[in-house]
Amino acid sequence: MRFTRFLRNGAVTAGEMVKHVAAAAAGRVAGRDIVVVQDTSELKLGGRWARQNGYGPVGKGGGVAGLLLHAGLVVEIGSNALLGLIEAKVWNRDDAARTATRRSRATADKESQRWLDVTAAAGAVLAAANSITVVSDRESDIYEHFARRPPRAHLLVRACQNRKIETAEAGALLFAFIDGVPEAGQISIKIPAAPGRQERIAQLAIRFSVVDLRKPRHGATRELPDTLGVTLVDVREVASPQHGKPIHWRLLTTHAVTSLDAARRIIDLYRMRWTVEEYFRLLKTAGFDIEAADIGDPRAMIKLVTAAAIAAVTVMQLVKARDGTTDQKLTNAFEPHDQPVIEALSTRLEGGTARQKNPHPQGSLAFAAWVIARLGGWTGYYGKPGPKVMQRGLHDFQRIKYGTTLRLSDV
Repeated sequence: MRFTRFLRNGAVTAGEMVKHVAAAAAGRVAGRDIVVVQDTSELKLGGRWARQNGYGPVGKGGGVAGLLLHAGLVVEIGSNALLGLIEAKVWNRDDAARTATRRSRATADKESQRWLDVTAAAGAVLAAANSITVVSDRESDIYEHFARRPPRAHLLVRACQNRKIETAEAGALLFAFIDGVPEAGQISIKIPAAPGRQERIAQLAIRFSVVDLRKPRHGATRELPDTLGVTLVDVREVASPQHGKPIHWRLLTTHAVTSLDAARRIIDLYRMRWTVEEYFRLLKTAGFDIEAADIGDPRAMIKLVTAAAIAAVTVMQLVKARDGTTDQKLTNAFEPHDQPVIEALSTRLEGGTARQKNPHPQGSLAFAAWVIARLGGWTGYYGKPGPKVMQRGLHDFQRIKYGTTLRLSDV
């Protein structure tokens, strides 16, 4: 009841919640090389009450007909540590308005503006980072996205548009051009298992070249430059796998690429985009089950999705930190005054065997992850604690933390 009142409080806004966590992320990036991974996911909402009242995928009377969440996650290069969230924009799409006069509208008037907004925020909010690369998939292949990027932020985008490019040959197109570039070499990478795909080692042929993209005839504003110089890295699997489609990525980047090693670094950065896929899976099916939320008020639902988006970051941080490989401090996910509670719980939860002892240093996020996992039901013996275990443990921790604030006179 208290949380429902919180969501319905007019003074509580999704924007303020995100602004608070973005400021926290900004404090963790100083001197680090980071990527900001951004993507959009559709949430097909409609719990029991909502379905009975005609809400859900079809919608009724201005209710929640399905929401979209656009997230921007901050990840450290090398350690793969999740440092926080700088965007969690939630909205209800109006398909009729979206399709009307689409080509004639400026980017600022389209949903596409979200890609530019996250990139701009990365350059401004995360300015203390040593380097920033904003990584996104094909939907963000927008000319204006490259033209308006802040000076401190590089872009890495999977190409979608077979754009015209500036060459000696009139009418040259991007994809045909890179197909004619000599192969720079081949590399091997491990492709992890996924639904419908087995783990495999993929042999990839690499091509790269600097290209000058030409401004599109429709949708681009006059003040944008007529051409933009970027690097295209073409990544193509040389053999067809037994399961799934062969890899073929065309990656546009503002990073300079002059060698096979530099091209491999671009590929590794692009593969970090998988973090946001794991994040959306956590929100939907691997922990929060946000699509089953039983709230029909659209404004409250948007706030609930925003709150869940923020909480999911903490759960992911704990999962990534469980082995001690991210080298993060406990305060990356908890308040400083949480540390004594976590340390006391660790002492209480430790067992008599070596595998039931917390092996991580106090004050580390790995130390906290061990405690949260034990609260969530992990014994320390079988497998590694996943997001559902961490979510349960985090929920129990919050209850215990609240209990420590009670006085006998309050009961």
